Amino acid sequence: MTFTASCPPPAPPASGRGALPVEAVLPELKAALAAGPNAVLIAPPGAGKTTMVASALLGEPWCTGQILLLSPRRLAARAAAERIAELSGDAVGGLVGYATRMDSKTSEKTRILVLTEGIFRRRIQDDPELANVSAVLFDEVHERSLDSDFGLALVLDAQGGLRPDLRLVAMSATLDGGRFAKLMAAPVIESEGKSWPLELRHIGRKAEARIEDEIAAAIRRALTEEKQGDVLAFLPGVAEIERTAERIEGISAEIHRLHGSLDPAEQRAAIRKGARRKVILATSIAETSLTIDGVRIVVDSGLARRARYDRAAGSTRLVTERASQAAVTQRAGRAARQGPGVAYRLWEEAATAGMPPFDPPEILEADLSPLLLDCALWGVSDPATLRWLDPPSKAAMDEARARLSEIDAIDADGRPTVHGRAIARLPLPPRLAHMLVAASAKGFGVLAAEVAVLLSERGLGGNDTDIERRLERWRGERGQRAEAARALAKRWLGLLPSRLREGPGEGQSGKRQYSGPPLTPPASGRGIGSTTALAYPDRIAKRRDASGENWLGVGGRGYRLDPAHPLAKEEWLAVADIQGAASGARILSAAAIDFAEIEVLYGDRITSGANVTFDPATGGVRTESGRRLGAITLSKGQDAKADPEAVSAALLQGVHDYGLDLFPWLEGTSRLRERALWAGVQGLGDADLAETLDLWLAPLLAGKRRLSEIDPGALHNAMLGLIGWDGQQAIERLAPPHFTSPAGTTHVIDYAAEGGPMVELRVQALFGLAEHPVIGTERTPLVLSLTSPAGRPIQTTRDLPGFWKGSWADVAKEMRGRYPKHNWPDDPTDAAASLKTKKKQGL
Repeated sequence: MTFTASCPPPAPPASGRGALPVEAVLPELKAALAAGPNAVLIAPPGAGKTTMVASALLGEPWCTGQILLLSPRRLAARAAAERIAELSGDAVGGLVGYATRMDSKTSEKTRILVLTEGIFRRRIQDDPELANVSAVLFDEVHERSLDSDFGLALVLDAQGGLRPDLRLVAMSATLDGGRFAKLMAAPVIESEGKSWPLELRHIGRKAEARIEDEIAAAIRRALTEEKQGDVLAFLPGVAEIERTAERIEGISAEIHRLHGSLDPAEQRAAIRKGARRKVILATSIAETSLTIDGVRIVVDSGLARRARYDRAAGSTRLVTERASQAAVTQRAGRAARQGPGVAYRLWEEAATAGMPPFDPPEILEADLSPLLLDCALWGVSDPATLRWLDPPSKAAMDEARARLSEIDAIDADGRPTVHGRAIARLPLPPRLAHMLVAASAKGFGVLAAEVAVLLSERGLGGNDTDIERRLERWRGERGQRAEAARALAKRWLGLLPSRLREGPGEGQSGKRQYSGPPLTPPASGRGIGSTTALAYPDRIAKRRDASGENWLGVGGRGYRLDPAHPLAKEEWLAVADIQGAASGARILSAAAIDFAEIEVLYGDRITSGANVTFDPATGGVRTESGRRLGAITLSKGQDAKADPEAVSAALLQGVHDYGLDLFPWLEGTSRLRERALWAGVQGLGDADLAETLDLWLAPLLAGKRRLSEIDPGALHNAMLGLIGWDGQQAIERLAPPHFTSPAGTTHVIDYAAEGGPMVELRVQALFGLAEHPVIGTERTPLVLSLTSPAGRPIQTTRDLPGFWKGSWADVAKEMRGRYPKHNWPDDPTDAAASLKTKKKQGL
């Protein structure tokens, strides 16, 4: 059932806020929640759903307790609470409050509590019945964060067994409410509130230029062309923001940064209207949930930085990639929330169709060990039994189960251990929580809490690679964020069992000293390295060269470090944060550690004997004997003969760890995989192949010592076997391999092209064609890259008839001068398709 309302553009009167579009559908929403427990609300950006819905539900007969409004980010939670409180005429912390990890304002009077999804996840774990809560509103559910998806799964479970009276509302800015409605058995209420006029200007950018230079030039252009309104520029990360700020220094506008590492006061200054014109340099934090006063101009890089979890390395890495179509639509909409706006896009208009439609759900790309541990505490050993929009993959859950078992958080049956319950009490990732509990048991709890804060709060204490340096700098800081972080560490310590808590004292050196049994040998005193190693034992790394640039981790990963950094002189490091994949990940944060400390912590993991390991540089195996800690050889013995099964197992593990690019793919096999991805045929994507390695790869490894020895033809046949006859036929039907032109020439269709399936061919091959070529049952237009007789590009189009009627006349005029021997008719739809010269055609 769908309710729809159409509203005119909001026109705020001089006295303040005008009617917001969502207000027109509030009666329907109230009626839906009076008739049943759940509802889905779809309202476009700026419609007012974040600020209006919770207040409107307070007076309903069923609403006798709190309303929890879940927000995806800390900045958005604070801003929403402040705006709702302002509209209600009250101060934050009264009727309306908020709770985030590092800040909260609430009281006994609070009826509307805005909280981040992570805080809600912890709250429902502690109180599954959600006592004194009448409704939970999930804002911006289309972002599909892991905490949001998991929180919804838990609250639906609680509603079904404990709280049938609890109201749930999923609120989205995009038209994907149907899936949520099915999951929640809920009606959809849709507000079609119209926004102010928005002009899109696709200005492109030079591929070879730095993004900061292009963004800076676009900002200067926008300020010149648009005489009014503030500018909101979207960049992928903090480093790009800082470099852009340097390049636009001196412009006639205030420059503000907007990202998650800033103090709340700086964030508030960025989102509130100033006395002068402003330029706000923001990450994706500004895409949704916020109305930034005064913004009429958006400058969009078209890039996003996303977290991708590397299961083999057990680390999350940030990747910069094209933003999704949904994201760039949200970004552009920031310009037209309060009046007519304009968005400058640093890409060609045709490239928008080649962007992914939506951001991928985080549950498909994240570390699932926190989720698995929370499920175990919830009493669910198999997360698949909960209600998900996208259930977690088996491979990801198996990896999470192995990592939780490694830190003794769950037992063989998947139930939480005593230690697992202790680390689950802490609002930290399991590795850091394990570090805090284990270090506290050894007398270093305060130090571990400080290290945990540094590793979970980006930029705190600076950005030095050396954790010890960051810690010393943070200890001397007195800003709002630094004090909040100290309070956060103290709260974490307060969540530990009383027997593990301990307090700091002052030593003769003036530095903090820690009571309790020593964690490291008395001669060492390097507690930070040992503390870090408790969280990341697989990342303990040994220097591989004299410069200190290359390092090898216990888990087999190679790391890189700036050889000019003081840590490069150390022999051993306890590595925490890394960036990058495969064998060359860059060390972002680490601490020095002595081997004596490593022996105290992990001496039981040092082994002797033969060992077969995978070498990513050669794609083959190495066989060594000696004394080792994981992949690190401490001392060598005599060479040992490799067991064939061990060799196959090492090759299989190598592909698990380093990916599918190691294979000798035929060009036809790579194209088959690209076509399958386009056609939606499951089985040949990277994730699918990684999950089924044992099925298709193991038989190909018999008798092989290198992956390059695998027969490429056998590899291709293995791919065909995975999709079967039906899959092959579906690919042929939906994603044909070639396009045949009217001239009879055959051209490979590139399904990996940025703008969508593309064909490159000479323009004369299409003469006589009045309709644009399409593929598949959905009749998807091919991207035509048209070239001259010399193979030089002259036009890229998805609208061939429009090209013939439009710019063809100018193109033909220029081509007649360059290539007079070839035919350039005035009306190409009435000409014969041929690659021959006019003479050979008899023209």
